[in-house]
Amino acid sequence: MSVYVGNLSYEVTREDLTTVFEEYGTVSRVSLPSDRETGRPRGFGFVEMGSEDEEAKAIESLDGAEWMGRELKVNKARPRENNRSGGGNYRRDNNLSRNY
Repeated sequence: MSVYVGNLSYEVTREDLTTVFEEYGTVSRVSLPSDRETGRPRGFGFVEMGSEDEEAKAIESLDGAEWMGRELKVNKARPRENNRSGGGNYRRDNNLSRNY
């Protein structure tokens, strides 16, 4: 499982996050998603640690802590929900014809 880290400064790097989380245990991976269109950081990231105990210590210590001028939001990452709608003319019955 991994840890979600929100409300990050846009200046944060993977190395920065690794350094902070290493105080609580082994960091196996850090991910900082970026916006597809602009390439800019999205202000959140994910940190995978060596054990559940290490994750719990990091969450307890860092959630609500101020870092780089921001109050961090740190908790267990939840599985991604695939709730994107198709938009457009999609209807549940897949009837795309229009009656005028």
